[in-house]
Amino acid sequence: MSICSLKEPSTYLYQQVINLITEMRSNGTLQTGQKLPSLRNLSASLSVSIPTVKQAYVELERQGLVLAKPKSGYFLTQQYASDQPKKARLPNKPMAVSRQQLIEDVFKSIHQPHNLALGVANPVAALPITKTLNRTMRRVMSVMGDKALHYGAVAGYEPLRRQLAFSYMEYALPLAPDDIIITNGAQEALNIALQCVAKAGDVIAVESPCYFGILELIENLGMLALEVPICSEDGLTLQDVKKAINKHPVKACIFSSTIANPIGCELADEAKQQIVELLEDKNIPLIEDDVYGDLYFTEKRGIPAQKYSKKGLVITCSSFSKTAAPAYRIGWIATQKFSQRCAQIKRALSCSSSHMNQITLFEFVRSGDYERYLTQLRSVLMTNKARMLNKLQQLLGDNTRISDPKGGCVFWLEFDSSINSANVFQLALQQNISVSPGMLFSPSNRYQHCIRLSYGLPWNDRLEEGLKVFAAICKEAKNT
Repeated sequence: MSICSLKEPSTYLYQQVINLITEMRSNGTLQTGQKLPSLRNLSASLSVSIPTVKQAYVELERQGLVLAKPKSGYFLTQQYASDQPKKARLPNKPMAVSRQQLIEDVFKSIHQPHNLALGVANPVAALPITKTLNRTMRRVMSVMGDKALHYGAVAGYEPLRRQLAFSYMEYALPLAPDDIIITNGAQEALNIALQCVAKAGDVIAVESPCYFGILELIENLGMLALEVPICSEDGLTLQDVKKAINKHPVKACIFSSTIANPIGCELADEAKQQIVELLEDKNIPLIEDDVYGDLYFTEKRGIPAQKYSKKGLVITCSSFSKTAAPAYRIGWIATQKFSQRCAQIKRALSCSSSHMNQITLFEFVRSGDYERYLTQLRSVLMTNKARMLNKLQQLLGDNTRISDPKGGCVFWLEFDSSINSANVFQLALQQNISVSPGMLFSPSNRYQHCIRLSYGLPWNDRLEEGLKVFAAICKEAKNT
């Protein structure tokens, strides 16, 4: 078997070996049951150390892709693909949202210090960047002194807005610094964007299942949610969006522009363009939730939907919470058409965002550390995904449908109808484990037999043991 050389200078050597073996398996060069080269031979072929190859083989074994046979070597195993969660049906009518009490219970469980937080989507927990950010903040305080603690401009720190506008040039989006409004996380960005384009009583189309924070915003603003089902493999379809807006008086849409939460599917760029053109033909604004866009596992990042807007009716919302520092609460809105109105609502809501945190993140991005960190974080999340999928398949068997995320940090698990995820949630809490029950992600009590699990955690013995306990709880819930 011929082996090509490693060509990914920004990736750890052992991970490059893993990527090479995985690619050769995918393209058919390596077959199930085939023996892999010995540690010494592959080390010589790739010009890397034997411990590096050993580390790669051990990791592949943890992911269930390789089997080590004593005195025989390493062999490729049969890879089993879980069935994908089923696509829901289009609803008959928009729904008033009533999810606050359950959301409050879940958030309480997440923040209990002794709980294993399998229910929170916090990908940076898998690879904290604390030391680098602390060092950057100390430098900011040293240079700026008291000014770093003053109130900032309503629209945000101008150099950071300029940096963000510059980043959209990669997609030929001609945004100016004045088109960027800094917010307190993506949640405030979505709140502001909703208030820009809709009012109480209006119908807002959302994906189904949908991130529960969006549903809570709709509830707080007195609006109605219309669920548009997404496919676990391809995301939204033009046909379903067209049916929804033709049948109901949709005032605005909130869709994940690339990586959906909780399904983890990726919306293709062509599909985005078609949906944007459809909505703008009907003068329906689209609020794109793009917080997971940079955490892609595919070859390249998806293009923001705003790229395809011709009327300026797409408002992009994102943040650094999933990619750097959740506690900094720094997000942003990108829009040309609605920027002035967004700034007015921002001023009424919170006046401004943390000046010091904005400056720190600007320096972090400008230094190049941010892009390097993103590359490492994506690699860790991909590894965690493979490990957890292997464990879940072993522990839960063939009767559980598990999503195949194309990015982000969560799995969507679909059990048979005998399991009530609210019961699993309560039973898990008794074992100091928090999960996110499926009904959180729908205003119409769908997905009671579904659960969202996060692999955005440090991988350790406690996590592996927690998955075993979770699987036992699911079996217990099924029998009660």
